[in-house]
Amino acid sequence: MPKLNKTAIINVVGLSKRIIGSKTPFLKQWVEGKNLSYIDPVLPAVTCSAQTTYLTGKWPSEHGIVANGWFFKEQQEIKLWAQSNKLVQSPSIWENAKARDPNFTCANMFWWYNMYSKVDYSVTPRPQYRADGLKVPDCYSFPPNLRQKLQQELGTFPLFDFWGPKTTIKSSEWIAKASLKVYEWHNPDLILIYLPHLDYALQKFGHDPKYVDQDLAEIDRVCAKLITALENKGVRVNILSEYGITDVHHPIHINRLLRSMDLIGVRKENGLEILDAGASKAFAMADHQVAHVYINDKSKTKEIENNLRAHPDIELVLNADEQPAYHINHDRSGDLVIVAKEKCWFTYYYWEDDMRAPDFARTVAIHNKPGYDPVEMFFDPKKKLIMPRILLKLLGKKLGFRTLMDFIPLDASLVKGSHGRIQLKDADKAVYIGHKGIESNLSPTAIHDVILSQIFS
Repeated sequence: MPKLNKTAIINVVGLSKRIIGSKTPFLKQWVEGKNLSYIDPVLPAVTCSAQTTYLTGKWPSEHGIVANGWFFKEQQEIKLWAQSNKLVQSPSIWENAKARDPNFTCANMFWWYNMYSKVDYSVTPRPQYRADGLKVPDCYSFPPNLRQKLQQELGTFPLFDFWGPKTTIKSSEWIAKASLKVYEWHNPDLILIYLPHLDYALQKFGHDPKYVDQDLAEIDRVCAKLITALENKGVRVNILSEYGITDVHHPIHINRLLRSMDLIGVRKENGLEILDAGASKAFAMADHQVAHVYINDKSKTKEIENNLRAHPDIELVLNADEQPAYHINHDRSGDLVIVAKEKCWFTYYYWEDDMRAPDFARTVAIHNKPGYDPVEMFFDPKKKLIMPRILLKLLGKKLGFRTLMDFIPLDASLVKGSHGRIQLKDADKAVYIGHKGIESNLSPTAIHDVILSQIFS
């Protein structure tokens, strides 16, 4: 067997040509000696669908990851951010590489669907949800002792800097340092590294330099240390992103629209409303700028389709006959897949009165909400003395009291950046930055073979 080329794929989430410049001096210089390709977006251009398309070389219609979550029909429940690799219905790059060379090894550092995969080394976020209501920062690893070894060296994985209103560069720094440790200890042939920091800043503030210039400089410094260290070890380093983020200013409350058509079913619990997907005639699973509309009462299909096509802020409405052209036809997909127009995005909100919003709506609760909620990245600006309030509630939790960490607002207008659409300018598309000779425009399904060619050339 020929010697394999040590290869790193660094996923700088949200990176696009538009934001590589004076505020990212290392990346700007590093890119000048490389080939920058634009990646045409997969529908939907969201984390789980994009990553899985890259790693399998297949479309969502084949690998089954149609969004960051979907309606699990057997359970009649919407679930987002599941982590088992068994949900992926196509072989991933590490399986295909091992078929070519059984000695091939791979480390997956925080890319999604990491758990129970066939990689040799993996680390992924996995908080402890304790019976007393505490959510404790932690991560999951394979082999299991890798988690303990990393956290002894680097401290506990900073979960609350990874997602929520307290996100900082610390989570990406931790992942970068952990990746170097894993490479040093295990020397994998391929290491996949996920750096999420820009994703949060750009979704919160869009491209407003007043807010994001510091974040650009921070991720640039992390990339500089990580790339320099890997290249000094003889590793071929490539950078890609899952999507570019564009500015938005108009949320579409798609489930409230369906509710106005008398299609949404809710259960009332303690005076609050819980979306009852299985009892709804129709509902939407909103995910950034794309939503899957599931229709339980098929007699309503044409009426819903016509109303959505007439909506001024919806760009695409794809019925079952139209979905194959966009590679989104799968049993997990909605009866209709809809895409927002430029500057717009979909909320999951289904209640009509904020006083009846469920208790999880005002918390960071990614597994409870029936859709993606970027407002989780904000503290409620209407709540004064927010940090003392949080400290008091944390103290109560540590003393054994159950209390609700309800510091998230219900104001979708706070969100200034989003992604998911496929009609984009090149400057806003995801990018692949690697060695010379790669095509200037890439299909998302081509990334799989581009990475394999790096390893086996």
